[in-house]
Amino acid sequence: MDLIDDPKPGQNMPEFTVSEISGEVKRTLEGSFGRIRVRGEVGRVFQARSGHLYYDIKDDRNVLSCTTWKGQVSSLSVTPEEGLEVVVTGRLTVFGAQSKYNLNVDEVAVAGQGALMALLEKRKKQLESEGLFAPERKRPLPYLPQVIGVITSPQGAVIRDILHRLRERFPRKVLIWPVAVQGAACAPEVARAIEGFNRLTPGGALPRPDLLIVARGGGSIEDLWGFNEEIVARAAAASQIPLISAVGHETDTTLIDHVSDRRAPTPTAAAEIAVPVRLELLAWTGEQGARLSRAATDAVQRRAQRLRDLSRALPRPDSLLDTPRQRLDRAAERLPAALTRGVQRHRLRLAELSAPLRPASLRALVTARRDRLANLGSRLSPRTLDREIAAQRDRLTRLSDRLDSAQKTRIDRLRQRLDATDRLRIQLSYKATLARGYAVVRDEAGALLTTRKLAEKAAALQIEFADGTLDTGATPGKPAARSRQTPPEQGSLF
Repeated sequence: MDLIDDPKPGQNMPEFTVSEISGEVKRTLEGSFGRIRVRGEVGRVFQARSGHLYYDIKDDRNVLSCTTWKGQVSSLSVTPEEGLEVVVTGRLTVFGAQSKYNLNVDEVAVAGQGALMALLEKRKKQLESEGLFAPERKRPLPYLPQVIGVITSPQGAVIRDILHRLRERFPRKVLIWPVAVQGAACAPEVARAIEGFNRLTPGGALPRPDLLIVARGGGSIEDLWGFNEEIVARAAAASQIPLISAVGHETDTTLIDHVSDRRAPTPTAAAEIAVPVRLELLAWTGEQGARLSRAATDAVQRRAQRLRDLSRALPRPDSLLDTPRQRLDRAAERLPAALTRGVQRHRLRLAELSAPLRPASLRALVTARRDRLANLGSRLSPRTLDREIAAQRDRLTRLSDRLDSAQKTRIDRLRQRLDATDRLRIQLSYKATLARGYAVVRDEAGALLTTRKLAEKAAALQIEFADGTLDTGATPGKPAARSRQTPPEQGSLF
């Protein structure tokens, strides 16, 4: 009994709740490590709908879970990608709900230049497989743009070199979109600048550029890494405005160089590509004008020489007029005789026409016309008109008799046709059937009854015979004493 009551070893140890032990582990872990840096390879990467980023850092034996909250993602200089070797910086913490510890990362750096080049090569192959590097999709640059958009840092020598070079060659309107050219903000700002220039309305209050220049001075691969980000490359590829990439020096190559419409080795070279030299254009214009003047002068001289050569083959003006002058002399010699003959011919014609106008001829013409008038007058005497009227009256009487005879004949023919139709109606009428001993039975409403069942259902019956109609009472089999004669009016044909 004493052995049972003895306390077991350890029973006097303090007891913890689950939350208390999780809190103690969290305070111990965070207090022991604080802020640390961890190197490893990025494993699984997952970005939640809330914007938080979850990924793993691993080596050949262990895996460390990492978390970057939504507010920390925008400050990362490098976005974690699977297979990338990185150095992450943050604080160890514990997630008690799942008994897990993880690293809250607020800074990510690529572990060495070799890893950066491997990541760059991976992105390059991906974009190239999508056809963003194809030469056929690159647009030609405008020969002389009216407005040039420059995307670069407002401080530094790059923007001064571009503006100075444009002022020397051919002054143009320049719109500057200030951006960060290195660091975590570089890639999103450059992508937004390209998209912003493309959203401008042509001919609006702020003119839309005809050409874009993305420029930055030289630097290490880490400094230029923002121009190797995928969002920058895709924004440059989607630009509807022709784009010149002028990032770094001639030996520096970034992803934006491959997707842009033209690559310039330096920002100064980009300005030289964008516009021609104004003085050279003026000299070329003057030279072309001089060539045009010389060509016009030579053409006029050749035409004049050709005209002189042709004029030598033409005869002298006097020789051209000799023959017409001789024809004129001969015509002048024949003119008096021709006039005399013409006058004589017209005098003879006048005598021929005036012959009928002599007094004797006129008297004969008047006599003939008077006889004709008398003949016409005799035809218009009252006796002649009476005979004409009598003849027309006889003709009208004959026509009236013929019309009366034709109308009487037509009426007789229609009357015979009507009589024949009435006889046919009588033959086809049901009255003829009633005369042979049949009858027609109707109900009180006058509806025709054709079967016994319909007759039994009727409240009263009307029986029509050839000599009249018999009305029965409400009960079949008890005929009423009243009967009515068939009206003398014409019945239905059906």
